Amino acid sequence: MLFRLLKPAMFAFDPETGHRLAIRALSALPLRTPKPAPDGLAITVAGLTFPNPVGVAAGFDKDAEAPDALLGLGFGFTEVGSITPLPQAGNLKPRLFRLVEDKAVINRMGFNNAGGAAALERLRARAARPGIVGVNIGANKDSPDRIADYAVMARMMAPFSSYLCVNISSPNTPGLRALQDEAALTALIDAVIAARAEAACAAPPPIFLKVAPDLEPADIDAISRTAIDKQLGALVVSNTTISRPALRSHHADEAGGLSGEPLRDLALQRLRDFRKATGGAIPLVGVGGIASAQ
Repeated sequence: MLFRLLKPAMFAFDPETGHRLAIRALSALPLRTPKPAPDGLAITVAGLTFPNPVGVAAGFDKDAEAPDALLGLGFGFTEVGSITPLPQAGNLKPRLFRLVEDKAVINRMGFNNAGGAAALERLRARAARPGIVGVNIGANKDSPDRIADYAVMARMMAPFSSYLCVNISSPNTPGLRALQDEAALTALIDAVIAARAEAACAAPPPIFLKVAPDLEPADIDAISRTAIDKQLGALVVSNTTISRPALRSHHADEAGGLSGEPLRDLALQRLRDFRKATGGAIPLVGVGGIASAQ
């Protein structure tokens, strides 16, 4: 219902402007205490009790401007970001495309965000409010040491996040997905765990790892081994895909990551693959192609 009401207004603008207006509108709403979930929907993962399992993935509220508004709408959690240590503009525009005929979007945003300091100020201001707010952390595009960037973000955000999500899955930052290699991933997770400890939180947030859907079986096995060995809180499966199933829109050949309905089958298959590879030893958070609570 809400989407049908807002769609004509949002589609009157280009996708990125419409997105920006939606964030501004949400951030202007009066704060509402999240409503209790209906019986039977609550789920506990990594020590966190989610009132319901449907949340807002990272990429929508990049700068932590509207987490409480989203929780007030009834989502079980929201994940802000991706946030990098320094502000960055992202890739050149246009970089966000509606594929209306395919119920999909292609983006090549490139981790555009206002930087860690700006998000930290907002998260600190809402720290006493209820609700699960995860923080998705990334590295600056031009960083000479991306692992160090993740450590900086983990140290900065740990005291103000319900969980930390290490995002190595974006296709729009060149070389980022190379961190899914087993040796690089081990070094990265070790650095994030150490940085979280240095933050000296009273209750250290669990660490989630977000992976790409475009993985070979050997990659899935290696990531699963590392996640279990490092006792991560969950695997987030998955981000957008660089693959292109049969699409009808004239934007189908745009570079970037594809999300929406065409991602659903691949995302579900990757959940099955990771379930098999982990033997159920680690929780999985499904992302991709989800259009409703049903």
